Amino acid sequence: MNGNDYLRYMTEQVITYIDLPKEEKQKRRNTHQKKQSLYQSRWFGVLPFTFKLWYKKRNGK
Repeated sequence: MNGNDYLRYMTEQVITYIDLPKEEKQKRRNTHQKKQSLYQSRWFGVLPFTFKLWYKKRNGK
């Protein structure tokens, strides 16, 4: 895949996402967050989650 094809593909993906209704975007975002949390806890246990909470608390985010 050369540069122009990649640029065309990325442009199509962005336009497709922009054209989605607000509810569909929120649904995608929620499912992605659920998958991410399941993946982290299933494969790595509670330790990464603990570090994530500690880091957020320490940096005030």
